[in-house]
Amino acid sequence: VNSKATVTGTFVLSVFTAVLGSLEFGYNIGVINAPQKMIEQDYNATWLQRYGEPIPSGTLTSLWSLSVAIFSIGGMLSAFCLGFVSEWLGRRKAMLINNLFAFIGGSLMALSKLCRSFEMMILGRFIIGAYCGLASGLTPMYVGEIAPTSLRGALGTLHQLAIVTGILIAQILGLEVLLGSQELWPVLLGLTVVPTVLQMSFLPFCPESPRFLYIVRCQEHQAKRGEQEVGDMLAEMKEEKRKMEMERKVSILELFRSPLYRQPIIISILLQLSQQLSGINAIFYYSTSIFIKAGVQSPVYATIGAGVINCAFTVVSLFLIERMGRRTLHMLGLGGMCICAVIMTMALALLDSVPWMSYICMLSIFGFVAFFEVGPGPIPWFFVAELFSQGPRPAAMAVAGFSNWTANFIIGMGFQYVADLCGPYVFLIFAVLLLFFLIFTFFRVPETRGKTFDQIAANFNERSVGGMMDMDMDMDLDKPSTELDYLGEESIN
Repeated sequence: VNSKATVTGTFVLSVFTAVLGSLEFGYNIGVINAPQKMIEQDYNATWLQRYGEPIPSGTLTSLWSLSVAIFSIGGMLSAFCLGFVSEWLGRRKAMLINNLFAFIGGSLMALSKLCRSFEMMILGRFIIGAYCGLASGLTPMYVGEIAPTSLRGALGTLHQLAIVTGILIAQILGLEVLLGSQELWPVLLGLTVVPTVLQMSFLPFCPESPRFLYIVRCQEHQAKRGEQEVGDMLAEMKEEKRKMEMERKVSILELFRSPLYRQPIIISILLQLSQQLSGINAIFYYSTSIFIKAGVQSPVYATIGAGVINCAFTVVSLFLIERMGRRTLHMLGLGGMCICAVIMTMALALLDSVPWMSYICMLSIFGFVAFFEVGPGPIPWFFVAELFSQGPRPAAMAVAGFSNWTANFIIGMGFQYVADLCGPYVFLIFAVLLLFFLIFTFFRVPETRGKTFDQIAANFNERSVGGMMDMDMDMDLDKPSTELDYLGEESIN
């Protein structure tokens, strides 16, 4: 595809508008960290006003943990509905209606102090979590479907870039001198409605995904109108549609039952787990306390430093992804993180006896974040979109999203307890997990760079073990596979 011909004003507007959802997702991950003490004081004041006594510390811890973790529960539930919603409403309308969740959630959080209600705060976090669960699937799905093959990787990375930019904006605005103060924290939480209003204003001017229009809704005329680079794209979509007419809509259960989809869905789930169980969220949720332990003078600014590195290396990944390939970058990221986790453990363990280890500790945290953004950050999200054709894609996205949010919830709830138990050795657990994911990626994950959805499917045929001798004629990657076997793959038992 001639990428220059494809990048039109409408295309740029569509991608920008879609990733506003990812920006908001990132903002809501990062926003809760800084004002923790202020919000806890308000919970206490509310309790005092209602019951005439200070809040018991156990109750306060539970309420705070719930405020943080209910976000992931909202995300888990809505991510599971992603397939149904994106098919029923279409990608664009689903993004538009999803903004209502963000608006309601943001408003509830912003007004919770005024109304003296921690219930409003918790409900707001749940609703904004539901928004983020849908946005985290709809954005990469929409961007992946409107992007030409040659730009799909780089544009897929924009989803992650917007997330980390959102986290960084939240960290900076959360400084006490800005909005992280006792009076202004409701404004900090309420600001999440700004990207919502922007996205709602721009979406009517964006086209629906031509892949969705042509393949799901069978509206060839509309799809052509929404697609500038008609020739190559339409040929690819026609081939995909022909395949899809042979394959039924795939339910979530079928993804696991059918030998055709089992390997790709296991790969998708493990890639999502490699993102969340790498330990990155442990660093983001508790970075300030980790930096205090490491003896850093201004831990808040060190956390913002980690946020800046996060953004910088996402941009690096943007340029590398079409040159080096998805699989290579993912392995590079996992390997680098594993080494940094081991160094961090050693530095934290030696901190009391060797004071200058605090610098090593900081450097290894920064390295950990940098390697995350090269591989496990951006890559799992659009691998799912690339491993599945239109038939099973929505169900696969829902399963992958659900796995991601569930792992996120487990880390959010469990890390503090495990850290208290293991002390400085907590990151060794992550190092072992990273090593496992690295080995898995090396042996099981195919390269998808520059291939059409069809060729990726044929690649699975080639890798399949067992029968299927009659499909030998289809193994040439340059020729689209013609059997009923989209992603055909004998189960490896």
